[in-house]
Amino acid sequence: MKHRLKGKKLNRTSSHRKALLKNLSQALLKHEQIVTTLIKAKTLKPYIDKLITIGKKGSLHSRRQAITKIGNEKLVQKLMDILAKRYKDRSGGYSRIVKAGYRYGDSAPMAVIELVERDESAKGLDSGPVTEKKIKDEENKDIVEQKQAG
Repeated sequence: MKHRLKGKKLNRTSSHRKALLKNLSQALLKHEQIVTTLIKAKTLKPYIDKLITIGKKGSLHSRRQAITKIGNEKLVQKLMDILAKRYKDRSGGYSRIVKAGYRYGDSAPMAVIELVERDESAKGLDSGPVTEKKIKDEENKDIVEQKQAG
């Protein structure tokens, strides 16, 4: 009987499954959109929604809980500062799954999991979202380099 057992096993040991969810959640928080298999996306959705709910609380205890589940303090800072403010009026459903066809090699069903109201500029970046300060710093850096060269 399968009473009180939730989530998929994903054909992995419990430690491997825990590491997989940690890595997928890090990637999703960093890029705000990832492509993975449909089953992994369905398993990740409640995990990431609960993380964002923890981030919305904003207390020291919730920050420590998020660090335990994510394992990256920069991403926890993004979760607490940026995502918590973005979703403060939303009571749930912070992510969505869109089916994306089948993988070429093994015909596994693929899906795109993304955060609702995501920041388009965060895709592909390693260090959080692009802010106006970063853009101005890069422009000033280019100007200084041009003056030194010319």
